[in-house]
Amino acid sequence: MTKEEGAAVVEAILFTMGDSVEISALAKAIEVDAKEVKKYIEYLKEKYAKSDSGIGLIELEKSVQLCTRKEMYEYLVRIAKAPKKANLTDSLMETLSIIAYKQPITRLEVEKIRGVNSDHAVNRLVEFGLVQELGRLDAPGRPLLFGTTEEFLRSFGVKSLEELPSIGTVQVEEFKAQAEEEINVKLDI
Repeated sequence: MTKEEGAAVVEAILFTMGDSVEISALAKAIEVDAKEVKKYIEYLKEKYAKSDSGIGLIELEKSVQLCTRKEMYEYLVRIAKAPKKANLTDSLMETLSIIAYKQPITRLEVEKIRGVNSDHAVNRLVEFGLVQELGRLDAPGRPLLFGTTEEFLRSFGVKSLEELPSIGTVQVEEFKAQAEEEINVKLDI
């Protein structure tokens, strides 16, 4: 194995592991002795010492680790402060699906379908910009109506709600059977 190939293997291992890796563990993984691994490490240190690299290599006692060069920290801070992408849990996806297919819909109607309180789920979807208030229902209490947003369409790669998959009668029957089975399990029947 050439010095470049060995260094590439060490680099791949360090990148994948993220944390520090003992030199002895690297040697065992590559099937070379520790002296050879140290040569690969020196090669990487020289490679990363160039000003056009954002990555560095640090040695910690008997271990090494890839790290970001300190000159790049301000950029890391900017990205760390950027809003995170929404992670949709099963309950959020369920709520979003109901709103997408039944809109405009009130929170109470969502809760009737789901069978659980949906305040948190609807609020989170509004925060993520996937659902919005469309107005109020002309009924006692004037409850809010919810529907999906353009961000919802972008996020799910559809141009309009008509492109959402349709639910066939077979699927509806399967859903009903699953729901009945879940209820029976909960009631221990």
